Order: sequence, then C-alpha cells, then structure tokens
Amino acid sequence: MDNRDLALYPFISGASVYVGSLGFSLDRLITSRALDLARARGRERVIQSLSGEIKKPLLTGSDEGPVLIELLSYPFARILVSCINDPFLTRRYSLAEAVAAYALLKTRDVDFLCDLGTDFGITATPSNSYFDINFTDYIKLASSMKDLKWKLVNRKLDHGNVHIAKEEFARLLQETVRERIQDSLPLEAGRKICESCTSYLDEIKVILDERKTEYGAGDFGAVESELFPPCIAHSIANTRAGVNLAHSMRFAMTSFLLKVGMTSDDIINMFNVSPDFDVEKTRYQIEHISGSSGTTYIPPSCNTMKTYGNCYGADELCKRVNHPLNYYRRKLWFKERDTAKGESQEDGRGNSKDSSTENCKESCKDSSTGKGEEKGKVEGSEQK
Repeated sequence: MDNRDLALYPFISGASVYVGSLGFSLDRLITSRALDLARARGRERVIQSLSGEIKKPLLTGSDEGPVLIELLSYPFARILVSCINDPFLTRRYSLAEAVAAYALLKTRDVDFLCDLGTDFGITATPSNSYFDINFTDYIKLASSMKDLKWKLVNRKLDHGNVHIAKEEFARLLQETVRERIQDSLPLEAGRKICESCTSYLDEIKVILDERKTEYGAGDFGAVESELFPPCIAHSIANTRAGVNLAHSMRFAMTSFLLKVGMTSDDIINMFNVSPDFDVEKTRYQIEHISGSSGTTYIPPSCNTMKTYGNCYGADELCKRVNHPLNYYRRKLWFKERDTAKGESQEDGRGNSKDSSTENCKESCKDSSTGKGEEKGKVEGSEQK
C-alpha cells in the first residue's frame, strides 16, 4: 500500500508504523503550528462523526501535504475522543470511521480487499468477484450483523467455506474496522495532553451535548418523547449511538413510535446511523409495521419484551403496567394532571377536587389488576 492508502485507511498496522517512522513526537503533534491543519482535520473528523459521516478527501496528484494532514489527523482525532471519554462519542466515532472506510472499500479491487483482510487476520480466497472465507472466521465476522441474510444457515457453504460477494466482504471488513477502533479507545492521553487540547475539546463537547440531547428535546409534534418507557428510551439512545439492535427490539421500538404518532421519516432518521442501515429496506419494514400490508401491528407486551431480553431499566411505574403503551398513557395522564393542578392553584381553585382524576384512575388501570381491563387493552396484532 502506498502513502495515500495509509492516509485513507489509517487504522491498519502499516499506517501506525509509517507515522512512527516520521519521527513526530506527541508534543509536536499537539502544539506545533506547522501541524495546525492536521489538528483542524482531526477535530473535523470527530465533529463529522457526530453527524454520522466522515468525508474522506480526494488524495490525488503528487503533493504529499494533504496526505500527511489526513494521516496525522487520525491519531489526533483519537486523542480528542479519548480526552472526552464519552461512550456515546466513542461508539459514534468508531462507527463513522468504519462507514467511511466501507464507502471506499466497495470501490477497491479484490487484491486490495484481501491485503486489508490479512491485516485483520482474515484469510479470504478470491474466486472471480466472490470470496471464500472459512466458516469459523465468517461466524466471528458476522456475529454483530442482525440482518437474517448474514446468518450462516442462509449462506452457501462449500467444504467449510462461506461464499460471499465482494461488497459483502467489504461490509464485513467495515465491522472489523469498527471493532478495532472502538476496542482501542480510550487511549491513556493524560491530563496534561488533554489540557493542551482544550480549545478543540470545548467545541466538540458542545456539539456532543446537542447531539446526545437531540432525542430528548426533539420536536415530534404531539409526541411526548420524555415520557417514553425505559425500554424504548434505551433502544432509541442505542440506535442514535450506532448500536445494532436485535430484530425483536427494532420491531418493538418501531411499532411503539408509530403508535404514539411518529412518522416513518422520523423513525428512518433515527436508524440512519445503524451499522447495517439500508434506507429502502428500512422504509419498507417501517411501512409494513404501520399497516401497509393490511395488518396493523402493536408493540409487544411487557411479558414478551422480557422473554426476548428487551426489558431494560424498569422503574416503579413499570411494575404497575403490562404494556409499553399503557406506561406512556399513564405518564401522559400524570403530566396533564400536574399541569391542570398548577393552573387550578393559580386560579385559586387548588383545593377543589377534580372529578376527572377519579375517572382517569379507572381508565388507566392495568389489565393485570382485573379492573379496567378493556381500558388497558390495545388493539391490533402483536409480534410473538
């Protein structure tokens, strides 16, 4: 690989060796005015990762300057991520670097992909435009892929080898890149180094906080996102952080969000940072759940969520409901009650008992109590 390849794929071992041979000390990387552009590009990499896409430059021509900037920006970006040491940022940054690499890998020839695979300890034998990978390596590589097409039972197996297309091999390499970067962070940067990077870190932290609170503060119209049950809030946070959800949790989250009033486009925008995001497939799945096939689906009950291991962070209210939608209904009622009570007190009517309170108590009763059962039921089809 030449220097341009090392700059575009800075996570490979050859890039680390080459940077070391340049003789740049860590102090020089952080403080030298001659490396201002490399540090600015490193900051840009981190900021771009928060939007889900790191844009790679076109390294053409004989000028080595842009190559060096891109190459040195990577270790500086890793220092910035390590100084902030936020799991959300670490996952987003690792995923964004891997996705950017995948966009390039899809266009590379078979020999280049084999060389890159070797750097990760992957032995792939090219066969025309396909690759043969030992099934044990394949299982390890595809373990984080949730789409059913990646399951070994759905692949062609011949004499212990799995037959995969070139683009599929590039996609598996994306996962190995993500894991390598994520597992290597945070670095032991040290307080002195991080203090020297304060001007870069402050800007990133502001954007990071905005990105992390985007879900909670998002305007979903009439949807009260802060009232979502813990399981749904957790799955959304993971989705926005680029964590690949299990199919059962994707269904639960999507069906819940549709039921409470979010649009298909809102939900698609949440999934667009997922490791195996495919906009057309995602739209089809969401519209299918919303009823385009003639069947309207509802979120799984709490018992079903527990069965699939999707119940997370249950609070006191969770103990009194049997369905995520009932949790949301009760939270809405509590909020409306508190709002009405505040307005009543301001008007000097705080001591009068609102009969709607008693009515809502009955309508919000959990069906597991045996009372208000019809009120607690939800209509439609539930995924079992």
